[in-house]
Amino acid sequence: MYAVFRTGGKQFRAEPGTRLRIPSLDVEPGDSVVFDQVLLAGDGEKSVQVGAPTVDGASVKAEVLRHGRGDKVIVFKRKRRKGYRRKQGHRQDFTEIRVDEVALA
Repeated sequence: MYAVFRTGGKQFRAEPGTRLRIPSLDVEPGDSVVFDQVLLAGDGEKSVQVGAPTVDGASVKAEVLRHGRGDKVIVFKRKRRKGYRRKQGHRQDFTEIRVDEVALA
């Protein structure tokens, strides 16, 4: 059983037992969270449900494991012969979850 759900403007493929790093949520570690914007769901065989835009009654239940910050990304801008140089770093916040259940209607 698997599902594709949307959170934080991105899409993720979830199967029970998988760990995902999603955009940061305002939930404490150890709490459960339910994602109800399921775009596609399948049972692993030939049956696949595609939502228009979401699958009715489908949800993904997960447990929040931890919050963290990703690797540093360097943003460097330069214009040749003009003396223009800008260097900026960025670290994206994330929430790590473990998918417990994919429930269909």
